Amino acid sequence: MSASHAFSRRHLLAASLGGAVGGVAGPVSAAGSRPLTVAAFPLVDVIAKDVLKGWAQTRPDVRVEVMSRQYDDHHTAMTTALSTSGHLPDVIALETSYLGRFSLGTGLEDLSAPAFGAERFKDRFVSFAIDTARNRDGRLVAMPTDIGPGSLFYRVDLLAQAGLKEADLTHSWESYVAAGAQLKARTGAYLIGDVRLLKDMVVRAGTPAGEGQYFDRQGRAQVTSPRFVRAFELARQVRQQGLDARVEVWFNDWAEMLKRGRLATEMSGCWMAGQMANWVAPGTAGKWRVAQLPENTFCAYGGTYYAIPRRSAPEKKQLAWQLIQELTLDRQRQLDAFRSQDAFPALLAAQDDAFFDQPVPFLGGQPARVLWREAARRIPVMKMHKQHKFAEEVVNAELDNVLEYGKPIAKALADAQALLVHRANR
Repeated sequence: MSASHAFSRRHLLAASLGGAVGGVAGPVSAAGSRPLTVAAFPLVDVIAKDVLKGWAQTRPDVRVEVMSRQYDDHHTAMTTALSTSGHLPDVIALETSYLGRFSLGTGLEDLSAPAFGAERFKDRFVSFAIDTARNRDGRLVAMPTDIGPGSLFYRVDLLAQAGLKEADLTHSWESYVAAGAQLKARTGAYLIGDVRLLKDMVVRAGTPAGEGQYFDRQGRAQVTSPRFVRAFELARQVRQQGLDARVEVWFNDWAEMLKRGRLATEMSGCWMAGQMANWVAPGTAGKWRVAQLPENTFCAYGGTYYAIPRRSAPEKKQLAWQLIQELTLDRQRQLDAFRSQDAFPALLAAQDDAFFDQPVPFLGGQPARVLWREAARRIPVMKMHKQHKFAEEVVNAELDNVLEYGKPIAKALADAQALLVHRANR
């Protein structure tokens, strides 16, 4: 499938902004003074500019410039800037998966240091979000703003047609697959878009808190462990029974299947409700519900953090830190961002608002935010290893070998383990 046909979430986010590449927020400062710069990506840049409108009231002497790039371009540019110390912004927005990589290096400022004192705020956030922002030494290098509690989206009409209940999907991963077989037989709908989503979730479900998905606390590869065997076995069952549509999330054919009721479930972050309602499948409003993931698996699908580059202008670091506090600690601003951009707040105080009890129209009036709040408070921290991305590619390649060529699961995982061990010892 050509990447040019991708129905990407990032494309959707950009479309809602009219393709904005950059912008300036805040008043003009005194002549000759350099602005405070914030590097962000859609829709984080919109949220930052909204916050800056209020900040300008209290800091009329400060000019702030928000530099916006598309998601991948932003993180590539920040990787380059941190490694070369060139064109560094004063504040960087980072998505969770990239934060893990950056926190393993030395490019981000230590916010636990006395000059910043970020530790005094740690109890104001859901615990996993704070722990994710810690480096190897346990120091905070970023502050969380939004998170993406995961849940199982399912078509309530297709379940009824198949004679199934929500519990049939959520009791266990095995019952989820069994329900998929019944759904396919009685409705013709696929259980899931692509079997890799299931494999990833089963692996994550069995990951001990504080460890990585592929490596343990000591950095040793763990891909022959029982959770990987189980994930591969379930994935093979799904493929053999024709229960996955073999379409990738955010591609056009995936979107078409959602619109036409050909996909019965979707595993994603809470923000998916807004994406489906506004962009992907608005005509399916009222037909979807959400549940906790099978076996009460709790995980995050993305999230956003703010950090200060270690080598950014020293004279602006305290101002940058004040801005980060405005962006992350203000209850009302967090709620405003949730209402307008589906940015689920990491701040605990913002999660106690009556807005969470209100029905979600797209989900048939279900008060789904209460379910997402419970998930957010139960998500365990998962440590990011420097070889995480490589390990993911290796494991996915071996899953393809199992599904496409019939390679024995034990052999596939053993080969993946050997390659990771070899890479780690180089």
